[in-house]
Amino acid sequence: MNAEYVQKLHALLLQTSAPDTALIKAATAQLNQEYYKSPDCIPALFEIIASAPEQTIRQLAAVELRKRVMQKEGTLWIALAQDVRETIKSKIAEVIIVEQSEIVRHSTARVIATIAEIELPLNNWPALLPWLYQCATSSVVTQREIGVYVLYSVLENVVEGLQEKMQEFFNLFARTLQDPESENVRNTTVRALGTISQYIDQDEKPDIKTFQGLVPGMITVLGQAVETGNEEAARHGFDVFETLLILETPLLGKHIPNLVEFFLACGSNTAFEEDVRVMALNTLTWTIKYKKSKIQSLNLAKPILEGLLPIGAEEDPEDIDQDSPSRIAFRAIDALATALPPSLVFPPLHSIVTQYMASPNPALRKSAMMAFGVTVEGCSEFIRPHMKSLWPFLDAGFVDPDPVVRKAACIAFGCVCEWLDEECVSRHEILMPAIMNLMNDPASQSAACTALDSFLEILGPQILQYLTLIMERLAGLLETGTLKVKSLVTGAIGSAAHASKETFRPYFTETFRRLQPFLLLTKEGEELDLRGIAMDAVGTIAEAVGKDEFRPYFPGTMKIAFDGVSLHSARLRECSFLFFGVMARIFEDEFAPYLPQVVPSLLASCKQLESGEEGDILGGTGGAFSTGESSNKAIFVDENQNVSIAADDLDDDGLLSVNSAIAVEKEIAADTMGAVFVAVRGHFLPYLEPCTLELIGLLTHYYEGIRKAATTSLFEFIKTFYELSEPKQWVPGLIVQVPLHDKVRDLVNHIFPPLFEMLESEDDKTVVSGYCQSLSETLGKVGPGLVDGRLEEVCNFIIQILEQKSLCQQDPDQDDEDEEVMEDQAEFDSVLISTASDVVGSLASVLGPDFSQAFGTFLPNIMKYYSKGRSLSDRTSSIGCLGEIITGLKGGVTMYTEPILEHLFSALSDSEPEVRSNAAFATGVLVENTERDLGPQFMHLLGGLRPFFDVPEGSPAAVFNARDNAAGAVARLIIQNTAAVPLDQVLPVLISALPLKNDYLENRAVYRCIFHLFHTNPPAIMPYVDRLLPAFAYALNPETDQLGDEVREELIGLVRALNAEMPAKIAENGLGVYLTS
Repeated sequence: MNAEYVQKLHALLLQTSAPDTALIKAATAQLNQEYYKSPDCIPALFEIIASAPEQTIRQLAAVELRKRVMQKEGTLWIALAQDVRETIKSKIAEVIIVEQSEIVRHSTARVIATIAEIELPLNNWPALLPWLYQCATSSVVTQREIGVYVLYSVLENVVEGLQEKMQEFFNLFARTLQDPESENVRNTTVRALGTISQYIDQDEKPDIKTFQGLVPGMITVLGQAVETGNEEAARHGFDVFETLLILETPLLGKHIPNLVEFFLACGSNTAFEEDVRVMALNTLTWTIKYKKSKIQSLNLAKPILEGLLPIGAEEDPEDIDQDSPSRIAFRAIDALATALPPSLVFPPLHSIVTQYMASPNPALRKSAMMAFGVTVEGCSEFIRPHMKSLWPFLDAGFVDPDPVVRKAACIAFGCVCEWLDEECVSRHEILMPAIMNLMNDPASQSAACTALDSFLEILGPQILQYLTLIMERLAGLLETGTLKVKSLVTGAIGSAAHASKETFRPYFTETFRRLQPFLLLTKEGEELDLRGIAMDAVGTIAEAVGKDEFRPYFPGTMKIAFDGVSLHSARLRECSFLFFGVMARIFEDEFAPYLPQVVPSLLASCKQLESGEEGDILGGTGGAFSTGESSNKAIFVDENQNVSIAADDLDDDGLLSVNSAIAVEKEIAADTMGAVFVAVRGHFLPYLEPCTLELIGLLTHYYEGIRKAATTSLFEFIKTFYELSEPKQWVPGLIVQVPLHDKVRDLVNHIFPPLFEMLESEDDKTVVSGYCQSLSETLGKVGPGLVDGRLEEVCNFIIQILEQKSLCQQDPDQDDEDEEVMEDQAEFDSVLISTASDVVGSLASVLGPDFSQAFGTFLPNIMKYYSKGRSLSDRTSSIGCLGEIITGLKGGVTMYTEPILEHLFSALSDSEPEVRSNAAFATGVLVENTERDLGPQFMHLLGGLRPFFDVPEGSPAAVFNARDNAAGAVARLIIQNTAAVPLDQVLPVLISALPLKNDYLENRAVYRCIFHLFHTNPPAIMPYVDRLLPAFAYALNPETDQLGDEVREELIGLVRALNAEMPAKIAENGLGVYLTS
């Protein structure tokens, strides 16, 4: 190697570390132009690593050497003469052994790994692995540390050719995992095991078993790192276990209970650093999410809750964005509630919460209240029947003597409002005064404003009696409150407008005047937060008061929204996009002139890079060392030439720091595209193609919210474009009788392939549920043409979901391939099954009897969700789906009549009215559509339906709804086979249920039955005319469409016919208004 060349390169590296920006730039430019493009820089940099007296320069040389070796897939390295490459490979082992600086050794280890990535697959470095084994088993501690670290680095880079050596690695790591002298050896071994775990396939049973045997040792090593306060090693250890948790290969096996116990012990130990406790609890949360089957089968929910609630009693930091053990504990409880069946979570939680609420310690009461709040989302349907017994718990929280508990009660109440809205609204007379009282208390004012906001969002017409009081109170706080309080109050005003609709108009002008200054705030922090909330509130108010009232303010607020887009705030852009969607919905065609500004801003948002994808991530002057075609890694050097960041922390993957605010902004932008197209319709056509392409590109985004929004908007594009094609009404059937317009078909063909591609790898249930919901709705709009040529693909995916075999339903800890899926499941899992079932119902509707053959595959997969072990949600969905399918299949249901009828007999006596209601409907439509003679079964069916008509006053709405569906079912039986029904016994019961007041759709069947009897058997129906006429008057009320046009006209015709015989009775019941044309 030319000594002068090496000396000049050494001098330039020294110059880059000088505290002179001009010198750094000059040296960097010279390095890039004269050295780093030539293969000669590689041996020169190696020489500097081996001989430079300055530690910093040796490390910089190692970092740069690694980059040059990997540059352009090893082009410079391969360009070196073979003897030069061999010399480097043979001497680098000597260099790293004698190197005294650990950080330089680590950087050099990365060089070895990078060379190995090129050489090992070509079998050009046979001496490497034997040398590493020799070092790793040496009697000298530093050599063991070097050997294990280099091997770990090599394993990170090289896959090919090493899998067959897996058992050798395991044997070595079993030894190094218990190194008696070096914590570094043990910790690095854990990291190495985390790396090779990713190479183990699910069918490699011996490797899986061996790895599982090493897990206890890995837990021990991580525990030692935590105990000794080695936060960096602990962080790496927790990262390894998070990797093991998400792998499809079940490597943790029977050790899940030990891991749960370990993570809880670390998370609850206040002697440990808070960051370490947060890591442990975060890993516990991942354990719950990714090992839910094991958590469920081993009944670990109760001990987990018992461990988490004391942590939740700890004090929270003031910064709401700062993670703390208590906040992560509640996050873990939320994960339990959403991942596991509520029957396993809520009963033990309720027991602990009851105990804590009786404690004199307010911290425990606060923990109880918060824990209850975070479980509502995942357990809402389970909780719903028990809310009457739970309200005293919240009521006590509202008046607790400690403000921390009162705040927690407000937060919990907000959760209840979101998921159990009807139950909250029914108690408005109690809840509203309680919240208003809390708003008068400075200690709980902010939390009370948040609770009020949540309550007003769902209150609906009940707000009218409180509106004046609420607006007076909120207006006062807008003047006197802090910026934070003003933000909360502004949100609550928006919710008040949402609830009160047009009755908000008297408050509109003054409210807008008060909010307008907030729309002009520009200072980062709380001011911009307030501006964004005000923008949202103004949009909500505009929708409430209507476009005529808001039109004078429309141009000005649009300008403010555009200004918000340009203020370099992701939150403000998000608010502006939401505002655009609302304005488009309100003003429709009048919004079109703004499209040239709106759509480009939405597209630009979707195209922007999240933080971490851009070049300068670490920042600082150290960026000068990212030279030539190197990666964007940097070494920071202080004025004393000390390196502040270890080279092994500068991996590419570790540098990506995702900006979640931008991700949420993109989600809103994607969603707004669909909303704007729906609103402005044809005006959007010039933008349809670029928006479609952008949304398709977002289907592969890492953030599930964006994937879901893109999916929803793409389906909105299909529906709206279809409507613009002025189509004829589609006809049910496999053969498309009314073809889609060519351009609509082209759009569908462009969208569906990437959607299916996304679904193949989609692991998020909410995205798949959103897809199913959108697909079901779009099928109903577009008809069979939507699935023409792709029906099999759609059916296979839905069957996969119903069989609980789709990717998003899989747990990687299923050790036994034949292990049955447990019937009891989380409510979110039930939502997915329900939306998939809706697709089956839609397929039956658009394909009609032609779907009959395919339905045979779906039927057992739908019926299995009705059984004793299933949740209310599953049972309700299963029976409801059957009713929709039967309606669509019509006569095609005939071959399945017997198994379905037997299934419905059981459901008619279910303990829950929601299930019985669906069963009654399904029974009626089965009788109506099957070609089998079910007359012999009528008495059995009527016996099953009879209890539906005995409804005590004050019963839940679901019970009245079931009665209406039972009335519809009985009516269908009468129409189908009047002779098989004992009318003298049945008609008094049926007519006693009139008028129907809950499910107006059943009126159509009921009145068709009445018309049928008047036409075919007047003597049977005429005795009940006096009871029927008031029901006729109720059903004909023009303020509500209870009948549909066809039935309404026929009923009016019947009234006119009866008027000829009994004009006085017609007049007496207020039906005279329907006698004239």
